Amino acid sequence: MTQNNDSNMDPAGNTQHFRRFVDENPEPEEPARRPILPILLAAVGVVLVIAVIIALVLAFA
Repeated sequence: MTQNNDSNMDPAGNTQHFRRFVDENPEPEEPARRPILPILLAAVGVVLVIAVIIALVLAFA
């Protein structure tokens, strides 16, 4: 009598292995974009400092 090992095989085994592979190896996410607010606030601060310096120079010149 020959042994039939196919009866013990899970017919969805390959699908389960594939799903586990996909779950464990997600697609790489896009790198997070830098927030623009700190850059914008720094630019406004620089403009204000330059405006104050120009105002002081004109006031005392």
